[in-house]
Amino acid sequence: MWTRQDLKYKAKIAFKANYWKSVLVAFLATILAGAATTSQSKRNAENIANGVDPSLWQVLAISGIVIFLIIVVILIDIFLVNPLRVGCNNFFLCNRRNSNTDLYALEIGFKSNYKNNVIVMFMTQLFIALWSLLFVIPGIYKHYQYYLVEFILAENPSIDYHEAMETSKRLMEGSKMNTLVMELSFIGWYLLGCLTFGLVNLFYTNPYYEATKAELYIALAHPAESDVIEATPKEEKAQTVDFTVEKN
Repeated sequence: MWTRQDLKYKAKIAFKANYWKSVLVAFLATILAGAATTSQSKRNAENIANGVDPSLWQVLAISGIVIFLIIVVILIDIFLVNPLRVGCNNFFLCNRRNSNTDLYALEIGFKSNYKNNVIVMFMTQLFIALWSLLFVIPGIYKHYQYYLVEFILAENPSIDYHEAMETSKRLMEGSKMNTLVMELSFIGWYLLGCLTFGLVNLFYTNPYYEATKAELYIALAHPAESDVIEATPKEEKAQTVDFTVEKN
């Protein structure tokens, strides 16, 4: 059974072995989380609404613009952001296996069965959104059930959405709460990032977090591969650890 301490220790070794590329891809993954796009869209809508007399035509015009912006954001998310998210996860998976991984690993979301990547990601998000309409808890539960879909898709670009989600559910069985705790363990680092105007997040926490998620997938989907590297005492130099894995 995996432990977050073991995953996080291996993750630190992995991303430090290919540091600057990991920082860049993690920064991209953070942007793709949607915070920047969503907040900008909200600001645009608020700026449009401020100081406008509430006449019928103006209300209709503002509503139309807001709806248009929402549709644009959704389309960008479906056709651009989601494939890039698959690519980011693919980079950290490849980097775990070979520290010489190049940024070309990001292309898999577009070059390897792009249409299927779009469909699988869209259906996964749709299922989570529909469950979230019931109450918050079911949505969170489904989020962690489908936590590994992006990694599964990165390794199997032709897999259909039903099989991808079922595979993720099976792999996450018994690990959902531990995964939540693993994510919460990064709160301290993100608070430190706030105190440093995001610099700690950019240059350390983000790649650390993304690499840890990749370690989780490997531990659950490829346990034998995860066991290739065992966490060693902290005083041992990371450079002595070889993360390259020969696959049959």
